[in-house]
Amino acid sequence: MITFDRVGVSYADDGDGSGETLVFHGADFTLPEGELTLVVGPTGSGKSTLLRCINGLVPHFSGGTLHGRVTVAGRDTRTHRPRELADVVGFVMQDPMSSFVTDTVEEELAYGMESLGVEASAMRRRVEETLDLLGLADVRHRQLRDLSGGQQQRVAIGAVLASGPRILVLDEPTSALDPVAAEEVLASLHRLVHDLGLTVVLAEHRLERVIHHADNVLLVDGGTVSGVLAPAEAMLTSAIYPPVIGLGRALSWSPLPLSVRDARRQAAGLRHVLGAWPDPVGTALPAAEPLLVVSDLHVRRGTVPALRGIDLTVAAGEIVALMGRNGAGKSTLLAGLVGQLTPERGKIRVGALDPTTARPAHIVREIGLVPQDPSLILYSASVGEECTAADKDFRLPDGSTAVVLDRILPGLERDRHPHDLSEGQRLSLALSVILASDPRVVLLDEPTRGLDYGAKRRLVELLTELSAAGHAVVLATHDVELAAEVATRVVVLADGEAVADGPVRAVLSGSPAFAPQVAKILHPVRLLTVDEVVEAAGAAS
Repeated sequence: MITFDRVGVSYADDGDGSGETLVFHGADFTLPEGELTLVVGPTGSGKSTLLRCINGLVPHFSGGTLHGRVTVAGRDTRTHRPRELADVVGFVMQDPMSSFVTDTVEEELAYGMESLGVEASAMRRRVEETLDLLGLADVRHRQLRDLSGGQQQRVAIGAVLASGPRILVLDEPTSALDPVAAEEVLASLHRLVHDLGLTVVLAEHRLERVIHHADNVLLVDGGTVSGVLAPAEAMLTSAIYPPVIGLGRALSWSPLPLSVRDARRQAAGLRHVLGAWPDPVGTALPAAEPLLVVSDLHVRRGTVPALRGIDLTVAAGEIVALMGRNGAGKSTLLAGLVGQLTPERGKIRVGALDPTTARPAHIVREIGLVPQDPSLILYSASVGEECTAADKDFRLPDGSTAVVLDRILPGLERDRHPHDLSEGQRLSLALSVILASDPRVVLLDEPTRGLDYGAKRRLVELLTELSAAGHAVVLATHDVELAAEVATRVVVLADGEAVADGPVRAVLSGSPAFAPQVAKILHPVRLLTVDEVVEAAGAAS
């Protein structure tokens, strides 16, 4: 179905054009029809470029030089442009808004079929099936710009699925989805593969969500692409792996489990040993200065009551994870805290500052927000210019922002344009711009979207240092593994209200939706991370 014959991709260097930058080379494999293939690799390794080779975006749209040959359903992508492959290959990009061409959900689902000339009655049936498949029926008439990031992602997937392609290519399809919605989308893809023979190729950093659905794995790293590997074989050597694999590696389990269910079977003895381990839940932080106080906050977005009666106090040294399903109000709360939205009622205080009335120049010195779309705060023509501009804007010593960037994502080329970066690389740059100013309160909206596990570990270290230095951190996230690693407290929002607020271990360990993989494997033992298990197992032995 999809064949890469000694494929490589390179781009001409900026400047005199005398050299080339190689993304990857020597990709040589065939992906069979009716299977789900997962592409795994670090941020910036070339996963997105590989996916774009499948529908001809590389080289016809993205530029660069394509070496070797890619054939899809017998069509050579060198001689068939993306529009000539559209009836066979559907492509879902990282940024859903960039692919929308209409205004409402229902119109967007129908647009692709209209372009392909699908008959009206068949079009209506496919739209209804897609709405049900992806849980979008209740927002069918909503404006796309008014949807949450996760809802937009599901619409983008649905718009491609509705057109009926034989091959579906997805770049980070669950990055903006809450755990339940992500599992629904992946389960839908799983059914399409098994029941209808759809061929799916996807790149995903949150492997804990998808590795157990995969039939095959391609490893992309260091400019090379592996052959087609079985998931268990790939996870034995991959530098990128989810907590269930990390636990199996740390405890030398064989065979290596790919799912929570398989790991629970192997962990029966471990649960018995750790059952007598002191329960660490409820450990309280010492009292500290409140840096952020929210009282009875009500916010409307149009006619929709997005926040209702939110009370929140965050002290110096706390790292608070805001969690909840897509559309619960997490991003709205963060936007309100920096004065981007005017409250209908309630008060916000950051120290002595009221961000709803203060000037932006004063706000950024006290509270900084990294938005879900990092491009919103990136304006310069290169990574280096972005770092220099941030140093100047915040009156920092030269190189301060670059130092932070190297902590989060080492080796990012300074001459690259922000729009040419991957989603994870753009996010790393935006994080660096905000964190370099050293605000007392740091707000992060989906900070691990597009980040691999290595970049996530560096982010955890950075946030931990901020906490130790007396900053307050509030992050809205669907990444339960990040919350387990770094949060001291979790606030769960639902329909604009706070329905839970407590220590991270108490809130996450018993939650079927938000528990991390380790907590599910060891339940009812309330340990959350691989490091905690290794330490406890060593002490108990």
